[in-house]
Amino acid sequence: MKPPSLSSRVMQSARPSLPWLTPGAPFPRPERAWGVLDPAPGLLAGGGTLDVDSLTRAYALGIFPWFSEDQPILWWSPDPRMVLHTDEFRLHHSLRKTLRRFAADPRCEIAVDRSFSRVIRACARSPRPGQSGTWIVPAMVQAYEALHEAGFAHSVETWIAGQLAGGLYFVALGQAVFGESMFTRMPDASKIALAALVCLSRQHGIGLIDCQQNTAHLASLGAREIRRKIFVAEVARRSRLAAPRWRFEPVYWQHLLPAGSSAA
Repeated sequence: MKPPSLSSRVMQSARPSLPWLTPGAPFPRPERAWGVLDPAPGLLAGGGTLDVDSLTRAYALGIFPWFSEDQPILWWSPDPRMVLHTDEFRLHHSLRKTLRRFAADPRCEIAVDRSFSRVIRACARSPRPGQSGTWIVPAMVQAYEALHEAGFAHSVETWIAGQLAGGLYFVALGQAVFGESMFTRMPDASKIALAALVCLSRQHGIGLIDCQQNTAHLASLGAREIRRKIFVAEVARRSRLAAPRWRFEPVYWQHLLPAGSSAA
């Protein structure tokens, strides 16, 4: 999704009530974010930097950056928060059939972190219905590539016949997982990558994937809203747990495709 358009006049008038961060400054508590009667519900602060330290501190508090190229860095913590409980992932009949064909085809493969830069750049270029731009601006690409190099951002990639067909990238602090964006070049390739992330998460006992914003597409896959207070507490708990080995093994498909179940 693209951030809401905030005019310069709105931004100027917001300065007294919206904290503006200097590099390295602590983030406001998430409950200070703008509410439903404000111009941009969930907006928490502006300014600061997108270095690895700032990003990891933000995510640990349930805060994320989201802004367009013509805006300053903006930090958000919406209430409620859209999340996908991994045991509630909705595997529709058609996707189940697609996954079975994919898992059985030796030309098809799920890879993790093979081509992170290609994935995030493909997400940035991916057209979105009803949107003329992207929030994955060059500064965000560079920041998340640095986050990837530091071991906190990962990609799940759908490969078909040696070609990158789709994928997604996410942030992970310990066992707190934050989904960011997806792209697809072939039908269902991004859904296959999400299904793989669900299987990988289940394998390591990770029960929650942050989806940030409510969309009909995410809801159709089983995501739902929870109170920010609950989400922030979950992030605090999960981020202190040992990080898993982010590597996908074909046997992990058993979490969605139990052996002996019908392929129909």
